[in-house]
Amino acid sequence: MKKKTKIFKIILLCIVIAIMIAITIYLIPLVQNLSTTEGQQVFQEKINSSGFLGALMLFGLQFAQIFLFIVPGEPIEILAGICYGGLWGTVFIMISAVIITAFIYLLVHKLGRKFIYDFVDKKKIDKIENSKVFQNPKTIRILIFILFFIPGTPKDLLTYIAALLPIKPLDFIIISTIARVPSVISSTLAGESLLAGNWHFSLLIYGITFLIVAIVVFIMRKFDKDKITDEAMRVMK
Repeated sequence: MKKKTKIFKIILLCIVIAIMIAITIYLIPLVQNLSTTEGQQVFQEKINSSGFLGALMLFGLQFAQIFLFIVPGEPIEILAGICYGGLWGTVFIMISAVIITAFIYLLVHKLGRKFIYDFVDKKKIDKIENSKVFQNPKTIRILIFILFFIPGTPKDLLTYIAALLPIKPLDFIIISTIARVPSVISSTLAGESLLAGNWHFSLLIYGITFLIVAIVVFIMRKFDKDKITDEAMRVMK
């Protein structure tokens, strides 16, 4: 089982790298002309002409990003914004995230913890599973929301271990999806503004998003008397 999983991971990673290289080669000539109206029109026509295949490739990249959790999520979200705009790019990413999260949850639930050990270090899983902060039914929902909301946390690791935590599958999927929204919106809007050649607006979007996240996290920590977030971050290191 372990050997097969490693082979599967290697194959999947190679496919992802090949897709990303192909997309990069395909997009470079188009991106170079995004500052002009003609270049923007050509780019949109190319994306629209790819149709279902383009959407399938983007879904495949996001699947690999969550499933392997070694590929950064932001570039894929930006690409979705470039391809489908801020609104539909966000919708695409969120629907994909729900499908992939549910798939991984059900897979872990069916195959058990041995399946997780093939993807994540056993000591790390045991440390999280045996932690009081992650096994508290009263605070686990708030904790999941905060960890998915804060940029830079290992969100996709949590997707694997969710089946081992005291939280219902539907609750986990809903909470984790809602918590992803600010980050996804900022990335897809940034992608849309890049398509329009507005680089400064992209930076502004990220700046505003970072400020909003910082304020929300600050307020949450003010009410977090037991410091469950800090404890959770220490456990996950």
